Amino acid sequence: MKALVLEDFWKLQVADLADPVPGEGEVLIDVIATGICGSDFHGYSGENGRRRAGQVMGHETVGRVRAVGPAVADAPAAGTLVTVNPVLACGHCPACLAGDEPDCPNKRVIGVDPAIVSAFAQQLVVPRRAVVPLPAGTPEEYGALVEPLAVGYHALVRGECTDADTVLVIGGGPIGQACVLAAKRLGAKAIAVSEPDQHRRELSAALGAIGVDPTAQDATAAIGQALGGAPSLVVDAVGVDATLATAFACTDPSARIVLVGMGSQQLTIPAFEISTRQRSLIGSFCYTAREFADTAAWVGTRPAGVDTLVEGRVGIDQADAAFSALAKGTSAASKILVFPWQQRIEEVSS
Repeated sequence: MKALVLEDFWKLQVADLADPVPGEGEVLIDVIATGICGSDFHGYSGENGRRRAGQVMGHETVGRVRAVGPAVADAPAAGTLVTVNPVLACGHCPACLAGDEPDCPNKRVIGVDPAIVSAFAQQLVVPRRAVVPLPAGTPEEYGALVEPLAVGYHALVRGECTDADTVLVIGGGPIGQACVLAAKRLGAKAIAVSEPDQHRRELSAALGAIGVDPTAQDATAAIGQALGGAPSLVVDAVGVDATLATAFACTDPSARIVLVGMGSQQLTIPAFEISTRQRSLIGSFCYTAREFADTAAWVGTRPAGVDTLVEGRVGIDQADAAFSALAKGTSAASKILVFPWQQRIEEVSS
């Protein structure tokens, strides 16, 4: 099979690898498309330190079952459209038994663990428990969006979003967009997105949020005007000092702030803004197995806005250029899908 190998930082190479064979309890999937995540292109550039030379990345994927190995319980039929939960939790630690797979100390993550040949390839072998069939009639490309949408959903669940909340999402990239859709899914009263890029503000507005340009006006005043007051819940989908400072500046006492963006490994935390104003700062990482499966089922209902999220499609020979453009910030596309069985796709969105 053909796969994209990270030969070195800033260099993806199309390579011929041995065709994978499913072992006991495993499923072989023909990959249809895999989305380029921010963690992927930051890993491609070496910026985040979470990818290694020589590995095959990719974790936002959709495909069809090709075959199953021995001893696979409840095996999906060949040809079944599926997505893959890339968080391979151990299943038996206290966190797993409580349904808190993100806290599993033994988890491996497809696309991150360099020992796993992951989804930027024509075929993928995964444990049966990671395979999530999609509802009949689900558009194929939607399956590649389940993973980032589940990230956004988990963040809003962590923030205990309800229909009483006004929500500010900081950052209008793919995860910020997923957070907007999750806030809508949970019935938030009003949603605003703080995002300097006009295209991403417009896309967020198409999803049902009010766009705020933090560089063109007093951000705190603009956010308050957009939401009719201070937000009760903020989701920081960027995760740098400046965005976290905005979260504290625009909220009233007792607000909840969810940190899902990982733009910086170290942040300056204004301790008094938490303690004296009784705000809650909440971490969010990936999703539970239940949230992932529920999001796959939700995507199968074709919710409004999901069809706008994919803005670029490339064949396997075009992937390195797409990664480079995203890493350098020269591409305006929000989500780009790589189709590994195609060499080139003529109409590539910018």
